[in-house]
Amino acid sequence: MQQTKQTLSEPRRRLVEAMQEMNYGEIHDLAVRGGDPVFDPPPRTTRIIKIGGDNSPRPELEMRDFALRQELIELFTHLERLGNGVVQEIEVQRGLPFKVRIEGVIA
Repeated sequence: MQQTKQTLSEPRRRLVEAMQEMNYGEIHDLAVRGGDPVFDPPPRTTRIIKIGGDNSPRPELEMRDFALRQELIELFTHLERLGNGVVQEIEVQRGLPFKVRIEGVIA
């Protein structure tokens, strides 16, 4: 089954839309519970402005539904593996997750 925006839980949809709104930037200290993002407390964000570039929100933000790109599917797979914890940073490029930083310990 193809994953689409409408098949996502509300918190995952909210994260996708936040990245599309940002276009370029970073999301810091995102809490995760049961594999879903949690927005209480709200994560911090850093917006990156590209000089001479298009800094407006992604056009997909206005779409009710669309097929998820592989980058989003992979991000949600990592959140599911994390289960409960904190994602230190998600780097966003072109409205999509580019790099994810999750701190852990070696037991």
